Amino acid sequence: MLRLAVATEAETLDRIRDPLAERGIKATHVPTAEQVQPLSEPFADGEFDVGFVYPSRPMEGGVADALLEIPWVNGREAILRSRNKAGALARLERAGVPTPESVYVSNPVGEAELRAAFERLDPPVVVKPNSTTRGVGIAKAHDLDSFLGICDYLALVHDYRAADDRSFLVQEFLPDARDFRAMVIDGEFAGAVERRLPEAERAAGQWKHNVHRGAKAEGVDLSAELRRVAERTAETLDIDWLGVDILVSEGRAVVNETNARPTVDTATKYEPDFYDRLATLIRRTAKEKRR
Repeated sequence: MLRLAVATEAETLDRIRDPLAERGIKATHVPTAEQVQPLSEPFADGEFDVGFVYPSRPMEGGVADALLEIPWVNGREAILRSRNKAGALARLERAGVPTPESVYVSNPVGEAELRAAFERLDPPVVVKPNSTTRGVGIAKAHDLDSFLGICDYLALVHDYRAADDRSFLVQEFLPDARDFRAMVIDGEFAGAVERRLPEAERAAGQWKHNVHRGAKAEGVDLSAELRRVAERTAETLDIDWLGVDILVSEGRAVVNETNARPTVDTATKYEPDFYDRLATLIRRTAKEKRR
């Protein structure tokens, strides 16, 4: 049986373990974060054939690479290519994939530059740290003073010398947008969910659709047009296993973000051959080790 090192112990591992075992792949959690690791000892007992997916922190991923010596479904470069929101959007924009109007800000910059960035867009605007996940740090500014106040807080955080990425995005706000997460495996659409906020949260003013912040993910059948958008995104970024976040507002669809470490939802929300295709990708990646 093929041994798969899974660098997460969240819902994804629980959901993929049995379906992959039925296809001859044993998924085992290999902890790479928030622990003490003697460098003379392995992460886990025995050898592994392939990893899924590269750790979210590059430094810990480097240690995992050295101790495991395995190929990864989505290696270091794929993770960094997706995690860099501005870089991913720039690649997609140049390839003709629709994206929100965005301005990239790399601190430190002056107030005049920040004012110019704000004035390029119609308020409200969305301020989004470039490298965070799960909606962390995202804020909406309705006026210039609020926007500059958010930027002040970001500047305080970025004053810490160890801050790795000091950049953020200023983006147009898409009102009443429907929020879809499409999954792409090896270049082909593999299913999608729509993330929806409960009415009570919407009435209270909440607008971010992250599942980790209370939204519910419901399986949906995406249109052929949105499927093509998701597939073009994965092709442009050259990432085999990718979650593509698509916002649809007022008849316009844009790729808002991508995630090369996407959470796997329940199988009923994906295409019937979802796990067959995932197993095929894992096996193909494992073969790279033996070449």
